[in-house]
Amino acid sequence: MYVCLCQGVTDGQIRDAIYEGCCSYRDVRETLSVGTQCGKCACLAKQVVRETLNEVQIAQGAAYSAEFVAA
Repeated sequence: MYVCLCQGVTDGQIRDAIYEGCCSYRDVRETLSVGTQCGKCACLAKQVVRETLNEVQIAQGAAYSAEFVAA
């Protein structure tokens, strides 16, 4: 789904940027230029960033807890 029409940025691209090391909306904005034109997409872009960061944290927490239990 397109999040930023001005720059042609999709939610998948935002997620990929986070998986590749972006750890905030600011990082994503600097990497993809999302929200730098009209700004109408900023709320949705921030939501995608927030949700993806939460998913990454949960996945990392599950990996650590599974590793801890196995040890």
